[in-house]
Amino acid sequence: MGITNSKLQAIDIPPVQIHDIETSPEKRTRTLKHLIRANHVNHSIAFRRIDNSNDLPHILGSAYLLGAESEHLHDIYDEKTSELDSWEDSPGEVSKHDWRDYLGDRRYQRAFIDFFEDELVRFGYDWKAVLAEYLLNGHEPLINGLICGLGHPLIHLAYAYELDNSVLAIEALGLCAINNDFLHKYLDNPSSTPAPNPSRSVLAIFARVRKDPRFNNLSIHPDSSKIEVLFEKHEDAILEHWNSWEIENLGKQFEESMDVAILLLTATHKISYPAYDIFLARLLTTCHAVRILLPIVPAEWQIPLVMEWWLLALTVYIAQLRPEINESYIKDYDLRGRSWKWVDDKAIKGQYSKDAQFVTAIRAIKESSALWGEKDGWYLKAAVKFADGFAGWI
Repeated sequence: MGITNSKLQAIDIPPVQIHDIETSPEKRTRTLKHLIRANHVNHSIAFRRIDNSNDLPHILGSAYLLGAESEHLHDIYDEKTSELDSWEDSPGEVSKHDWRDYLGDRRYQRAFIDFFEDELVRFGYDWKAVLAEYLLNGHEPLINGLICGLGHPLIHLAYAYELDNSVLAIEALGLCAINNDFLHKYLDNPSSTPAPNPSRSVLAIFARVRKDPRFNNLSIHPDSSKIEVLFEKHEDAILEHWNSWEIENLGKQFEESMDVAILLLTATHKISYPAYDIFLARLLTTCHAVRILLPIVPAEWQIPLVMEWWLLALTVYIAQLRPEINESYIKDYDLRGRSWKWVDDKAIKGQYSKDAQFVTAIRAIKESSALWGEKDGWYLKAAVKFADGFAGWI
């Protein structure tokens, strides 16, 4: 398995542009800063009644980075905040000495935010030092649980770095803490047992998973909300496929991973019925988050971070009943003259411009094109096809 192979080379991709929203005098940048702060003050980072998290910063950040003006950012905030929970007091405080005792307990979300904000003061307001202390150090470091909560902490952390924002950094730590679940153990103690039939292609492994009879008759309906049950029944089979990814060129193989994440979202529906799966969209936005973080994290954490995403990707793919990937849907798509400008307008001015997963997915595809080139229009075709055919999530 790649995570334990000492011969592997660290990835070398350029960092994304960092946007200093704290000091910029531009109106729309100041608007973004104020709305992120208002959300932080007024709304909890996770819902109390359902197992989901506050993704308002994700759509605000993506819309801003796609060029949205202040008015649209305010419109997003006004609409999305009507769905969010206000803060409630936690049953108690957490401290430097006992914070690990409360990992995974969503009732302590307020207490964790208070604790990490106190730590920010202790570290002289150096939020990156606070992240390094709690993400990378100690037994079972929190970085190994970024995919818990369906990757929401991972996405939040990426926005913290991209927008150079301490508020989002503290929230990301809080999300890591309250979403911490069983998945981290596979990264804390990775298996060194070689898997049968290793492959360097994630696309090939997905094809193999799709044909694996051990996953037949899982459920009538796709359901990534029951991942723990999936592991209880099929842990060995999942880990076998996870371990089978043989990484020799992390840069090229991560590029393929991003392309496959795009295919999972845009090319797994019935040809006559372009319905899009919100859980598969999460695989794309988490992969994009990994792309942001890879040039930032220490080299020794790059491969484990990619493998962490790979575990989430496999698990969600299986839970969503292993849809067939049809590469021709993108390759043969007719753009009919539409451009990235058309895509941007759909994301920030169209009918679904206030849908967080829609907007963040579009941006992830666009940023992939900026990093790896157009590939004969492949990324643009994927983005146009998705934006044109989207009519809500399944």
